[in-house]
Amino acid sequence: MNKEPLKIKRRGEDGNKIISVRISEDTLNMLDKIASETNYSRNELINIMLAYGVKNIEIE
Repeated sequence: MNKEPLKIKRRGEDGNKIISVRISEDTLNMLDKIASETNYSRNELINIMLAYGVKNIEIE
């Protein structure tokens, strides 16, 4: 029988950082509506939107 140890990473060592952001209640409501319709979490949606935004931004 192979006795491999159970390996777990420490929380927060997945390449992601936890931050705090203030957004308007209207924006939060829209995010929650999209999350409900798409079955994504709010966090997943925000990450998708931010990744798209930083790759496609045009600074004038």
